[in-house]
Amino acid sequence: MGDSSVTESSKSSGGGGGGGGGSEASRIGDVKQWLAHEFGQAGKEVPQFEYTPRSVAYLHNLATLSQAKTQASKILASDFRLKAAEYRSQSARIREILEHVGLAQEGLPSNVVGSVQVLANVANLLNIRDTELSSFLVAMGDISLRKTGVEEKRAKVQKESKVLLDYTRKAIARLTYLKRTLAQLEDDIAPCEAQMENWKTNLAVMAAKERQYLQQCANYKAMLNRVGYTPEISHGVLVETAEHRKELEKKTKPILDTLRSYQDLPPDKALAALAIEDKKMQYAAAEKYLEDVLHSALATSE
Repeated sequence: MGDSSVTESSKSSGGGGGGGGGSEASRIGDVKQWLAHEFGQAGKEVPQFEYTPRSVAYLHNLATLSQAKTQASKILASDFRLKAAEYRSQSARIREILEHVGLAQEGLPSNVVGSVQVLANVANLLNIRDTELSSFLVAMGDISLRKTGVEEKRAKVQKESKVLLDYTRKAIARLTYLKRTLAQLEDDIAPCEAQMENWKTNLAVMAAKERQYLQQCANYKAMLNRVGYTPEISHGVLVETAEHRKELEKKTKPILDTLRSYQDLPPDKALAALAIEDKKMQYAAAEKYLEDVLHSALATSE
């Protein structure tokens, strides 16, 4: 809290409601004076709190605004009191005139008084200052224009609400579809997870088999390299060579059978020697033909 010197300086400088350009001490004094005045009107004491620069600035602005609004309200109240006095004076004058011409309220029939009151209520409702027919017509025209504007706004709002309702229905339908799809997906989670686990197991087995097959393939390649396998010694070449061998065996078999039959002849040494030499020559020619065929087959495969 500020000391008494601060309070005295604020009182000497003019009290509450000063502008924001004074010193810090004068601002604190203005705030204290305003708080004391406001709480005093409510019959309460000012609560104890710390006067920080932030709180002082906030309260000073609040005090300035409050005093400005209080001054404005006083001016308006004075104006309203003046107008009320004028209206009372005018009302008394009009009542006096009506009494002089015999139209006092006490002397009028009840239905006339009721009609006048209804007319006055309608005039107040239409916010017009007199009961002239032109004023009523202008007010009714203004109400008609307002009614037309309100109807246009209402039609626009109804149209917009219809569009929004349509969007809402579509959104609800989509939300329902999404919820149903989500429930279906949640139901499919367990089977899919089981299938994925099965696939993982199969994938691990296939990966192991792949490594095994790659190792076997590498072993077979090493074995073929050790035995001297070359691409020329293929299955097709071996099959073709085997077929040529069978053909040659078919050709040489009769010759061998003939040679064996000569073994059963009587021992004529000269003829036997000639026959043997002849068969040896035929056998050598057949072997040479077999070698030529093998060489030609190998050359064709290369």
